[in-house]
Amino acid sequence: TNGVGYELIFKTFADSGMLELCTPVVYGSAKLASFHKKAVGADVTYHVVESGAEARPNHLNLVNCFDEEVKVDLGTPTAESGAAALKALDKAMTDYRDDAYDVLVNCPVDNSNIHIEGYTFGGISKYIETCLGEGNKAVTLYLSDNMRMMVVAEEASLKDVSSLLTKELIEEKATILFNTIRRDFKISNPRVAILALNPTEQGNEEKEIIAPAISNLAEKGVQAFGPYTAETFFENRYYEEFDGILAMHYDQGVPLLKTLATESVVKFNANLPIISTEPDCHVRFNTTGQCPVDANSLRHAIYTAIDIYRNR
Repeated sequence: TNGVGYELIFKTFADSGMLELCTPVVYGSAKLASFHKKAVGADVTYHVVESGAEARPNHLNLVNCFDEEVKVDLGTPTAESGAAALKALDKAMTDYRDDAYDVLVNCPVDNSNIHIEGYTFGGISKYIETCLGEGNKAVTLYLSDNMRMMVVAEEASLKDVSSLLTKELIEEKATILFNTIRRDFKISNPRVAILALNPTEQGNEEKEIIAPAISNLAEKGVQAFGPYTAETFFENRYYEEFDGILAMHYDQGVPLLKTLATESVVKFNANLPIISTEPDCHVRFNTTGQCPVDANSLRHAIYTAIDIYRNR
């Protein structure tokens, strides 16, 4: 409630053409929406409904998830803003179970401000996995206009990556990537590139873990190739020849994907029954209410969710 979420939404749907692509249902607060609308001078109207099931086509619909007064401190993370975000997310979880909407697109959220008794909030993807995953593990797929990328040691510190790598983990992530591209992007037999951990393809991890994993994947029908050093792979633009890329750790691949992207990057919470995307941008507390935010990030997240829904 103190970040750029409402501003992103209002700027996105100020373009009436977006309503021809989807029927948007915003989970939030009518009072807070009104406050943000005035704060950013948004020229957009919305229709308040009880649930997503009541959403009207050709309208921006808003589900009022709570009636309590919430103090708005633009640009300042607070316990109140975290609690408001959680109420909106929980209502969205309930409505999805009731088949009230088809895909979920999340605005940026400050994870450190959301507190649940007896549960550590580790981000929206992990929370959706807990609520709606049906036993599946959420895996982030980073999407740009020219790459699809997953990370093996997704949240590990760099010093821990080597000790966490196993053949089994690489095979698991590569298989999820392969199956995700087949199902959600309609590529019948995707080619997956697997990056080396070290600056040479002949390190211990490459010989003992990564190369054997690639051999096992081939036996299972997964078209996996490598290992490629990051330098060779990106310098020679090998990414143009592959449908998916598996990096060993975040800093090895994702910053390069973002640097080489010519459009906004989208995060897709893959391997879940629900289709869930989010723009790869931050809460931006330092600029909230000052209207600099680019709505293309949210638009691309919406386009991606719609495309995957149609593919499924």
